[in-house]
Amino acid sequence: MAPTYTVAGGKGPNSYSQHSTYQRALLEVAREKINEAISTKLDVNLASNRFSIADFGCSTGPNTFLAVQNIIDAVEEKYRKEMQHNPNDNIEFQVLFNDHFKNDFNTLFQTLPLTKKYFVSGVPGSFFGRVLPRDSLHVGHCSYSLHWLSQVPKEIEDRNSPAWNKDIHCTGFTEEVAEAYHNQFKIDMGSFLRARGEELISGGLLFLLGSCLPDGIKMSETMKGMLLDFMGNCLHDVAEEGLIDQEELVSLNFPIYPAHVAEFKSVIEDNGCFTIEAFERISHANEELPLDPEFLVTSHKITFGGILETRFGKEAMEKTMERIEEKCQDILPQLANAKSGMQYFIMLRKI
Repeated sequence: MAPTYTVAGGKGPNSYSQHSTYQRALLEVAREKINEAISTKLDVNLASNRFSIADFGCSTGPNTFLAVQNIIDAVEEKYRKEMQHNPNDNIEFQVLFNDHFKNDFNTLFQTLPLTKKYFVSGVPGSFFGRVLPRDSLHVGHCSYSLHWLSQVPKEIEDRNSPAWNKDIHCTGFTEEVAEAYHNQFKIDMGSFLRARGEELISGGLLFLLGSCLPDGIKMSETMKGMLLDFMGNCLHDVAEEGLIDQEELVSLNFPIYPAHVAEFKSVIEDNGCFTIEAFERISHANEELPLDPEFLVTSHKITFGGILETRFGKEAMEKTMERIEEKCQDILPQLANAKSGMQYFIMLRKI
């Protein structure tokens, strides 16, 4: 099943395009690593005169434009050094922007850089399956998308299952709940890698960036886990006011699973289509969410507002955001003592 959740579109004050500096910071720090990877690991002779790049989970911009430009700059530099030619005269770039069909592609295309030197296509569809022809892609990229699952595990929503989870996500996870989420991650990540394995040419590169958990750290111990629990408490407050049906709330779970490092590596190795050329922890100034109530409230609305509005209605969603804003100051001391997650840079090479 393809995910039906997308971040807030448009270009307004509460849109993803206006509040994605946290994700952008990782792309900026990863630029040098991508330059080095393309310089040492990519054979530009494989590309003939057309070079194809895809960003999976592109959202609405502007971060996707930075990501693909980083790749293009690195390829052009390698082309100059190895071929002794001006890449503008000898190679054309095709960029494929992929995301769920509900993504706001209109905003994406309306904000394309005026100085872009590449041809553009939008590719709607779930990246858990193939979205491109076989052996057509030279470099793939995916950032801050792989913590989303294709669906909430079925066992989680089955009241007769030992894995039934009546809490919103993470504190109090039983072993059965954790296993159900992990199994869904293995299915989804395996599907993602199989699809990319078919689309990428032999020797092509796949860059994965995002947030995961260091081995031995529970999500409930991290800032993001604490914030999910906090949002759950605010939703319960709104339910007690009668704006949300308690039974509906009990059945709410999010299709999110930030995997542990070992879990990521295991799925990649089991897939067998790629060699792991790099799997590194990467640090940047915005590594953890800022302890700023206004930022945290806006972040919740951009990420979860659409899900909550679809499930409970606009009034309940807005009331939940108001409650988060009212109580946010109270949780800051707890967040300040949270254990750190991990921002990752993974480079895979198609066998």
